Amino acid sequence: MIIKQKFGNTGHLSTRTIFGAAALSNVTQDEADQTLDVLLKYGVNHIDTAAGYGESELRIGPWMEKHRSKFFLATKVFRRSYQDTREQIEQSLKRLQVSSIDLIQIHNLINPSSWEKVMGPDGALKALVEAREQGFVKHIGITGHGFNVASMHIRSLERFEFNSVLLPYNYIMMQDPKYATDFENLLKICNNQNIAVQTIKSLARRPWGNRKRIQATWYEPFEDQTDIDRAVHWVLKREEIFLNTSSDIHLLPKILDAASRFEIEPTDEEMKEKASQLGMKPIFDGGTLLFE
Repeated sequence: MIIKQKFGNTGHLSTRTIFGAAALSNVTQDEADQTLDVLLKYGVNHIDTAAGYGESELRIGPWMEKHRSKFFLATKVFRRSYQDTREQIEQSLKRLQVSSIDLIQIHNLINPSSWEKVMGPDGALKALVEAREQGFVKHIGITGHGFNVASMHIRSLERFEFNSVLLPYNYIMMQDPKYATDFENLLKICNNQNIAVQTIKSLARRPWGNRKRIQATWYEPFEDQTDIDRAVHWVLKREEIFLNTSSDIHLLPKILDAASRFEIEPTDEEMKEKASQLGMKPIFDGGTLLFE
């Protein structure tokens, strides 16, 4: 089984490995149901999906009748205006077949102009706060990708008391000096304010480039169990954070197996050596690696 810890100030004890339900975006209901069995096997009790993840919410919906009490359920909105966001929340509730959502997150809030709209008087945040007041959602968070996400999350936390943040965290991204500094500053703020920190892209090896895509992930992931173990354990050695699984149902059992066996913490020397051997590269533009 996978250990649990407090998910920020929400009062929930979440497994440190959270199911990233983008993996359900383009699968059949039968495949989704088999994935649920994997989650139950490892005791995963937190699902993270989004309105923009294809069919994911629809695939999760049938699980909720019997299993709602087993999961902390999180989704995301990608609309930026008040009215559009209200409609998207209502749609997510219907698709997920629930009366309330534990965590609603503003998806990929990294663009400054979009940020101003979301935070404005007719923005998405107003709709989320209203939905919380009405009991449709319990907690509010933010997510993002790219090298500027940590600094943008800090800006967001200065404006509003969010319950959680989500952003990339892996060895190769943390070799970018600015991103590493911004991430550590964000983590310090979150620790001081008891805000949950979710991390993504743990298995990112490099961009696909011209290579044929095999997995559903938009980056080339690690496939070998040993490499997955190393990547997962490197993330989990930071006790303050959670790891959200990758967007491929076939990688899920390997990730959860690695998380369930977390004991040995890989060293930075080992990670640096393997980064070179495995041709690891940042999957976002704009990074500068310390060892290049």
